[in-house]
Amino acid sequence: MKAKLSQLFKDKLFLVMLVLGLLTIVAAAGVVTIQRGNRPGEENPYIQMEDPGAMIAEESQAESDMRLAGSANAGESAPAETAPSGERQPETRPRETRAFATAETESAAAPETPAVQAGTGLEAAVPLVLDFSDGSRMAWPVRGNILLDYSMDSTIYFPTLAQYQCNPAVIIQGEVSDPVAAPANARVMALGVNEEIGNYVMLDLGNDYVATCGQLKEIQVVENEYLEAGQILGYVAEPTKYYSIEGSNLYFELRHGDTTVDPLDYLE
Repeated sequence: MKAKLSQLFKDKLFLVMLVLGLLTIVAAAGVVTIQRGNRPGEENPYIQMEDPGAMIAEESQAESDMRLAGSANAGESAPAETAPSGERQPETRPRETRAFATAETESAAAPETPAVQAGTGLEAAVPLVLDFSDGSRMAWPVRGNILLDYSMDSTIYFPTLAQYQCNPAVIIQGEVSDPVAAPANARVMALGVNEEIGNYVMLDLGNDYVATCGQLKEIQVVENEYLEAGQILGYVAEPTKYYSIEGSNLYFELRHGDTTVDPLDYLE
């Protein structure tokens, strides 16, 4: 029994010594490796990791530089990337550039205005074309019966004046406040007032044709204003003392050059 115990003790002692020897060899090998890595001129066998904070700082600086470079070259057009099918490719130009380009496109596409519109008064830049001629026809400035005909070759009777005399115009019956319209495209030559025909408007129809509308009130036009046919000139006023018996009316005279002509030959 003693012999067995002695043998068992010797076996355990041998194992302990063997383990200690192995540990000693491993420790010595580690020391040698560390010493070799610390020698000058030798490469470090371990991977050197950079400081994460420094890497983030470098990336932020690089992104800032790229943004600055992009701002400086904002006006330069970048090559268009092909958008995936079904997706709309975003515009790369700045908003101001897009707006300016749109305005230029609309301006180029818009047709030019051929002539200034009537009723623009003294602000008119381009007048209407006034081309009244012997073959032209006018609209009635006011609808009503003829109270006194045009007559320059013979005299006619004027009831209010109780006398016969020539008449260079037609006297058209109208109710007070009836609107009076421009008989054709015209330019307002002059506005005035006199004792016989009250407030009046002289209209240049073109080619030396001039129409005069008298017995007006509340005149709606100004001198040198361009008018389209049918635009309101004013309204029928109370008759002057020269037409008190005839009643309210429109005095309508038409001249070609220095000669009066019969307006009925041109009215539709």
